[in-house]
Amino acid sequence: MKTRTETDSMGSVEVPAGALYGAQTQRALNNFTISAKPLPPRFLRALLRIKQAAAAANRDLGLLDAETADAIIGAVETLLAGDLTPHFPVPILQTGSGTSSNMNANEVLATIVRRSGRDCSANDQINMSQSSNDVIPATLHVAAAQAITEQALPALTELAATIRAKGRQYQHVVKTGRTHLMDALPIRLEQELGGWAAQIDDNIVRLQASLQHLLRLPLGGTAVGSGVNCHPRFAERARFHLAHLTGLDVQAMTSNYLGLSCLDTVLETSGQLKTCAATLMKIANDLRWMNSGPGSGLGEISLPALQPGSSIMPDKVNPVIAEAVCMAAARVIGNDASITIAAQSGNFQLNTMLPLAAADVLESVALIGGAARDLGEKAIADLTVREERLLEPLAKNPILVTALAPYIGYLPAAAIAKTARQQQRTILDVAREMTDLAPELLERLLDPVLLADGGAPPTDDSAKRRER
Repeated sequence: MKTRTETDSMGSVEVPAGALYGAQTQRALNNFTISAKPLPPRFLRALLRIKQAAAAANRDLGLLDAETADAIIGAVETLLAGDLTPHFPVPILQTGSGTSSNMNANEVLATIVRRSGRDCSANDQINMSQSSNDVIPATLHVAAAQAITEQALPALTELAATIRAKGRQYQHVVKTGRTHLMDALPIRLEQELGGWAAQIDDNIVRLQASLQHLLRLPLGGTAVGSGVNCHPRFAERARFHLAHLTGLDVQAMTSNYLGLSCLDTVLETSGQLKTCAATLMKIANDLRWMNSGPGSGLGEISLPALQPGSSIMPDKVNPVIAEAVCMAAARVIGNDASITIAAQSGNFQLNTMLPLAAADVLESVALIGGAARDLGEKAIADLTVREERLLEPLAKNPILVTALAPYIGYLPAAAIAKTARQQQRTILDVAREMTDLAPELLERLLDPVLLADGGAPPTDDSAKRRER
């Protein structure tokens, strides 16, 4: 492989001849060999946008000549129009401040500008008014905010709409409810699905609340938060340009010292993503139970048949999307544990697990978005309800006797339920024999539809009936 010699403050190093990056990036590649997995493209795009905004801000303040600033801005556009992978190979597991990735961006942009015929330094021009210590956490916030806005929130919103539409389609269906996986009082299928949709709604609200914190950036804090080597108006101008470039309403952080030294906001966001994961896993597992069998399980619904389910058992079809969603949720929960440890790694004026937190939170957002999308589009949208499988168990559900307790008392009601279960008869039939309640009252009290809607209102003689 042909190389060229590049130099930095530590001396010279050989770099691939065609590489846009320079000496510090190559040193990172030589040093950080635990894993070759690079930072996500979304993070790199956000980093380049910050470099673009910084160049514009320094131009506005007269710190950088217009031609050089415009060349930097143009270099970013050139990079964003292509594949970033060859130019940004620094692994996630690098120096905890992300300095190697910051310098990777600085070197690549400086090389592009120099190739246009202008003198440009990675440190002096590209990194002007900046430090890795404020740029990397700011990049993390921008990338996470963009990901939530573009990936997670639209997918969750669509999932909630899909669930509600399916509920409306089957609003007439009443089924046996279950608590502890055991028969319970009747419930409308629409109510059950409505509970799922409400969970999704709450997760959307939580993520939107996290955005308010993610949009606060520590730009201008430079090395330790004090803003050394940074124009007093740089942060304001950089945020102005960054807002224009990203469409995000970025704001100043309440304390740059906070922004450099802790990952509280990222941990908060990860916690909300973990809650989303738990919600999606709950819905996916409910679907798996409802779809189970279909002959010897619950068999209440049929999920779309997407692929053969066994290499040995013909005709077997599995709930593959629900299973994949559960695995995605498990990964998000695992990422949250990793981010929790990362958030504890702030010492004095800097957190030293920024790249790991960035990669994990962005993966979690992508997983939530993908899982929500697939669960809605490939599982819930086209599921069908096996209404005939719901009717007989509903009529024989001993728990219907709950509605009689205000009239005859708990123990007599339990006796009716026990008899109905032993004799495999309906509660209505047994109650006609074991109570003196009027037939029309029994039919009204034990109507599963009325029970799903809260039950028939008690009559005035209910207390007298209990006394008897």
